[in-house]
Amino acid sequence: MELLRKLQQRVENKNPVSIGIVGCGQMGSGLAHTINNIQGMQVNCIADINAERAITTFLELGISRGDIIETSSLDRANDALNSGKKVVTTNAMLLTGIDHIEANVEATGVPDIGARMALSSIERKKPIIMLNVETDITIGALLNYKARQNGALYTVASGDEPGVCKMLYEQAVLMGFEVVCIGKGKNNPVNFNATPESCMEEALSKDMNPKMLASFKDGTKTMVEMAAVSNATGLLPDVPGMHGLKVEFDDLLKIFKPKTDGGIFTTRGTVDFSTGKIAPGVFLIVYSSDKRIQKEMKFITHAEGPYYLLSRPYHLCDLETPQSVAEAVLLNEVTVVAETMNSEVVAIAKRDLKAGEVLKGIGSTDIYGKIYTYKEARQLIVIPVGLAENGRILKEVKRGELLTENNCRPDQSSFIYKLRQEQDKLLKL
Repeated sequence: MELLRKLQQRVENKNPVSIGIVGCGQMGSGLAHTINNIQGMQVNCIADINAERAITTFLELGISRGDIIETSSLDRANDALNSGKKVVTTNAMLLTGIDHIEANVEATGVPDIGARMALSSIERKKPIIMLNVETDITIGALLNYKARQNGALYTVASGDEPGVCKMLYEQAVLMGFEVVCIGKGKNNPVNFNATPESCMEEALSKDMNPKMLASFKDGTKTMVEMAAVSNATGLLPDVPGMHGLKVEFDDLLKIFKPKTDGGIFTTRGTVDFSTGKIAPGVFLIVYSSDKRIQKEMKFITHAEGPYYLLSRPYHLCDLETPQSVAEAVLLNEVTVVAETMNSEVVAIAKRDLKAGEVLKGIGSTDIYGKIYTYKEARQLIVIPVGLAENGRILKEVKRGELLTENNCRPDQSSFIYKLRQEQDKLLKL
């Protein structure tokens, strides 16, 4: 395998791929441990608002405290890395300027921070690998465009569902199939009322951020992940929010296909999810009218066709992200990028909101996200979920109602809002 050969060369040359991580929560710290077990790669810098969390991660990797330098100075950071030490900083933007860092992984899940990190990395021609899909579904088309114009590399990471779904999608297309549906398993029913407070006990038991867990339970993360898949492949949600039925593995092929053939979809080429016992897996429903392919599939898989189920029973989150990092640095290849905006995740009131209130963001008590086609979302002049944080409510919004330009004003001073305006112009809105 070319990738492993190139990594082995890095080992032989004593020049491992030098990586920075932004965000040292569950995903970021897990990624650091994974990379620590891979020859030819190493984490040299971690940025987190809580410096002690980053320091603890390096200590867990066996780095002595004396070899961990905490600084916000670019010169001191460069000096530290040149002398073989590790760097911890509370200034995420520092990582894009450090000479020794070859690529950064953004793992904060905060749209505005992700926007700043991505653009700065692109401008410095330093590969940026996004575990922050929230940023990607808001301005990923612009970031991908800017990266290509600047000879840089921007990509969503492998390991999260978008990367694994894209891998299956490409395999299916390269076998001559029509992809009818791309889906994922969600490991619990959607609970639109989930809040950090209601998730606190479970989050603490799992060493998770309660806000992050709330965003999983209220469905926002699933909407975000499948919007990223949509924007990379062109497949669309069949209905706002997708169907999200509880369908078990053996019934996926019966349900996730067009109504004309006994399924649920009014269109072909959809993204969706199941709350059956599918998670942490992903799946594709594919189709072929070719009689020879049908014969081959029956011989090999015993499937009757013409619809077929392709699946992967797992996605391994940060454990798989190093592949995207290595491919970006060593092969100049992307994993998942938004070619355009096919879908939008819009903000919906999680509770009654009063005029004058300032919104908290994803996973809060205020909003949850729901996927729409991009065309419908623009017609409804909705507020993208990635722009909702710090937005101001203009007039009363009832629980379950869409946040739109008529009842909410986004924070126009935010960095991601300004980039979104630039993306809108790029897409000729």
